Amino acid sequence: MFISLSSVLFADALVAQPVNWKKISILVYTKNGVGFVHDNIENSVIALKELGEQHGFKVDATDDPSVFTDNNLKRYDALVFSNTNNDVFDTDAQRVALMRYIQSGGGFVGIHSASGTERKWKWFKQLLGATFYWHDKFQPFTVNIIDAQHPSVSHLSRKWERVQGDEFYYLKQMNVNLHVVAVNDATTLQGEDDRRLDTFGDVFPSVWCQEFDGGRSWYTSLGHDKADYMDEEFRKHILGGIQWVVSGAAKRDYSKAYATSPQDEVKER
Repeated sequence: MFISLSSVLFADALVAQPVNWKKISILVYTKNGVGFVHDNIENSVIALKELGEQHGFKVDATDDPSVFTDNNLKRYDALVFSNTNNDVFDTDAQRVALMRYIQSGGGFVGIHSASGTERKWKWFKQLLGATFYWHDKFQPFTVNIIDAQHPSVSHLSRKWERVQGDEFYYLKQMNVNLHVVAVNDATTLQGEDDRRLDTFGDVFPSVWCQEFDGGRSWYTSLGHDKADYMDEEFRKHILGGIQWVVSGAAKRDYSKAYATSPQDEVKER
C-alpha cells in the first residue's frame, strides 16, 4: 500500500507531544455580544482554573476585548474561547491581533457556542473550522469516537454516552481539511426532524482539530450544561484539547504574522 509523504507528515503533525504544563499560560475569553448567553460560563472558568491549579499551568480569564493586542497575547500559549457567542470584539484592531497571534504560532480552543462567535467574519469561521447553524433540543445522545488516540478523547470509550444530555450541534461552512476526532450519532436522538439528514446523514462532526494559518485549533461542540464543567470526564476532554493545541508549540514568532485587516485572506505557507 502506498502512503504519501504528505500524509505521513500530516499525521505526525496531529500527534500531541508531552507538555511541560508549568511553562504553559492560557487566556480564557468569555465575551458575548447581543443575543443568547449561556449560564455555563462561570462554571467553565472555574473548571479551567482548577485544571490549571491541578496541572501547574497559568490561567487568566476575561470578557474584556481590549486584551487583544500583540504585546498581551504573545504571553499565552493558547486562547480558550469558552462559550463566546455573536460579536465579541469592539474594533478591527482587536480582530487583527487575534489573527496575528495565530499566524505567529499561537493556539486556539473553542468550546460549545464558540462556533456562534463572529458569524460574519470569514477568517474566524475558518479558524474554528465552521460556524453555528442550529441545534437539536437538549437530550441524551451518543458521541462516536473516531480518533481514539487524540488526547481529548483517549480517556473515553469508543461510544461516549451523553446520558445527562447535551445540545446536538449542526454547523455549516465547514473547512474541508478538518481532522475529525468525534461525531455525534443522530440515530440516538429522540423525535424526528427532517433537518438532521440535510448534511452528514446519521452522524455529525462534533470534535475536531486542525493546523490553520500558522497555528493550531481544536473545537468541541459539546458542553451546554453547566454541570458538564464539574464532571471529571468532560474536564479531561477540554484538557486534552488544550494539550493538543500547545504540544510542541514554540515561542510566538511575530515575524510570521502578516494580517493588517480582518478581511485579509489566508496565505499559503
